[in-house]
Amino acid sequence: MTSMPHYRSLQAELETLTTEAFRPELAEIDQLPTLEIARLMNGEDATVPAAVAARLPQIAAAIDAVADRMARGGRLVYAGAGTAGRLGVLDASECPPTFNTDPSEVVGLIAGGPSAMVTSIEGAEDSKELAAGDLAGLGLTADDTVVGVSASGRTPYAIGAVEYARARGALTVGLSCNADSALAAAADHGIEIVAGPELLTGSTRLKAGTAQKLVLNMLSTITMIRLGKTYGNLMVDVRASNEKLRARSRRIVALATGAADEEIERALAATDGEVKNAILTILAGVDGPTAARLLEESDGHLRAALAAAPR
Repeated sequence: MTSMPHYRSLQAELETLTTEAFRPELAEIDQLPTLEIARLMNGEDATVPAAVAARLPQIAAAIDAVADRMARGGRLVYAGAGTAGRLGVLDASECPPTFNTDPSEVVGLIAGGPSAMVTSIEGAEDSKELAAGDLAGLGLTADDTVVGVSASGRTPYAIGAVEYARARGALTVGLSCNADSALAAAADHGIEIVAGPELLTGSTRLKAGTAQKLVLNMLSTITMIRLGKTYGNLMVDVRASNEKLRARSRRIVALATGAADEEIERALAATDGEVKNAILTILAGVDGPTAARLLEESDGHLRAALAAAPR
């Protein structure tokens, strides 16, 4: 059982955090008309991109470091509790269909395990040891990156993940929503998005959650751009696993090449539906096996493969 002095210490710590600050001007918010509450909430949300913009240099530096390691075969691992953990799992789970990554390349760890995605696992966020145990099974190397995510910047699970990873030579990023956070201090790259106190006191699924989502979108998306997973702003590594994505594949090939439907169908058939390969066969005038070889020699970068194609 936790002692009263410990609770008082924790309460005093929380009272110093911007994300936990009480806003007396909103104390009567429950008395307002619904539309007015919606306007207030929308106005709060509109401040988040500016808070992210203030940290773009730090975000870009982290992305370049992540991409360097992933280009050598490293993995990107998110670790967090509660909303922060769920956002990491969400970002990781969307990489395979969007960028055709293997599920093991971008991984989301949440305190308490997969069931914590839908059910609150009390106490899981308080354990550094739990984070170490979750990461131990991955066999981290110096080419891997672990991103600890925590709105408060003090969550033991996120800090423990970063400390464990750093001790093993992995790159570490600490993403929080408070200045001078322990999480940022523990990481190689600290990213602190200070969006201010929440509309509902301490409800960090609101502005803090939005800020974390925006930054995680940047981390994964721009890393994948650096790794050649796109051609311009086209998702040329998209995995065509359903009818919508198959239709999108054809559209991407059309946008990239300007080819007619019949030529696109032939190209996709000749490359087993691989969008990047199909584009290369059309633009470079090569066959499927040659396209595959050129892309392999270019580490999957379509522009480089096009430049290397025989004239």
